[in-house]
Amino acid sequence: MYTQKKMSEKLRIFGIFAAVPVFVFLSVVIIPFLLGLYMTVTESTGTNISTEFVGLKNYVDAFKDSGFWDSIILTFKYTFWSLILTNLIAFILALMVTSGFKGQNFFRMGFFTPNLIGGVILGFIWQFIFSRILVFAGESFGIPIFEGSWLSDPKMALWALVIVGVWQNSGYMMLLYIAGLTGIPKSLIEAASLDGANNWQILSKIKLPMMVPSFTISIFLTLQRGFMVYDTNLSLTKGGPYRSTELISMHVYNDAFLYQNYGTGQAKAIILFVIVATIALTQVAIMKRKEVEA
Repeated sequence: MYTQKKMSEKLRIFGIFAAVPVFVFLSVVIIPFLLGLYMTVTESTGTNISTEFVGLKNYVDAFKDSGFWDSIILTFKYTFWSLILTNLIAFILALMVTSGFKGQNFFRMGFFTPNLIGGVILGFIWQFIFSRILVFAGESFGIPIFEGSWLSDPKMALWALVIVGVWQNSGYMMLLYIAGLTGIPKSLIEAASLDGANNWQILSKIKLPMMVPSFTISIFLTLQRGFMVYDTNLSLTKGGPYRSTELISMHVYNDAFLYQNYGTGQAKAIILFVIVATIALTQVAIMKRKEVEA
């Protein structure tokens, strides 16, 4: 009797604390997702829920849209370079701020600060830097690459997006690598040093294999942020010039709300979800296998 009463009390407390998060999750994630899935097979106008069933027509139209595939390819390029540069810089920064030099906590805070700035504000800040400061420096010191704004050059605008994304995310990924580095037992490093191992051997044979869980999380988050970036894309380039920086999230938004192709736009969103989920799950599965091997 006492056990049942205690169990019911625990369930009641759990219900009180879990009810609000579950309600929010259902309202913000699950229900909109299911509603969007329904819209992809109906002739929806966006202002009302249509009952006119059109089957896979919206998906067929999405696959036929060359602009959709151009945005997909562009997003893959952006994500590829952001993934490499963000994690490389983050890992180097983590090694630096865990080396034991004086004032390293101050540098940790400084490197993390860009991640606290909202993407829209960040885009406007870097828009000023690329359009004014770098152009002024290029003209004043005769640096050809900066004499014109990168944001008005279709060949350079994507690199501007990559630079801003890397600058924003490197500090956050650095914290993940710091957690991994500080979790390595010091006794292993000390034993390796006593056996005559140099810094490179310690890094490649001890630190890197034991950092695989951190790499798993960091790469997953970088992939997710790369494919889903929208705010910085909007405030920095607005997809220009000539749609040369219209990443897939912006393309889906524009198709649905700007051009009012709600059914097709929602179908593209579902296709994007499947692509991102497949890549993310594959990456996690591969990295988890590496964790076991390490």
